[in-house]
Amino acid sequence: MKRFISFVLCLAACSATVAADAPAEIAQFAQRAVATGDSAQRPFAIVDKRNARVFVFDADGRLRGDAPVLLGLARGDRSVPGIGERKMSEIRPEERTTPAGRFLSEPGRNMQGEDIVWVDYGAAVSMHRVRANDKSERRLERLASATVDDNRISYGCINVPADFYDAHVKPALGTSRGMVYVLPETASATD
Repeated sequence: MKRFISFVLCLAACSATVAADAPAEIAQFAQRAVATGDSAQRPFAIVDKRNARVFVFDADGRLRGDAPVLLGLARGDRSVPGIGERKMSEIRPEERTTPAGRFLSEPGRNMQGEDIVWVDYGAAVSMHRVRANDKSERRLERLASATVDDNRISYGCINVPADFYDAHVKPALGTSRGMVYVLPETASATD
């Protein structure tokens, strides 16, 4: 009984700190992550693929910030087996998915030495600052647009605005392990 009361009190506290600042589905998911201990008392991010947005929370479930994101070109919730071992030039457009799931993130560096947050190392999926190297991809414009219809461009990585990465992602997930929850787009988050 004591444990149940603690759970209810935690749920109420989480509700007060999260619900006012995040959409209902995100707030409920964050509340469950903290109340059940699933986030392991670590900072965490929730990636809402349907709305192309990331929400970064501290270990207590308080929303620290949210921003638009760019996601994998192809819709879907699973990575192609072995995709992390292939050259980018060998990855077909229909294979460029951002996998859904619960991931224990890890700070790291990419091949160019830039700091990133590994989401799914085996599938070579990370969260990192958006790179606008190829102007024809219009990545910065896609992030700034009012619609989510054009936020599909990456090979599967989660691209975030550079200032948001530096202000929220790096402090929360870029110095130690955290959790990244990528909500599915083809099923419900509770499935």
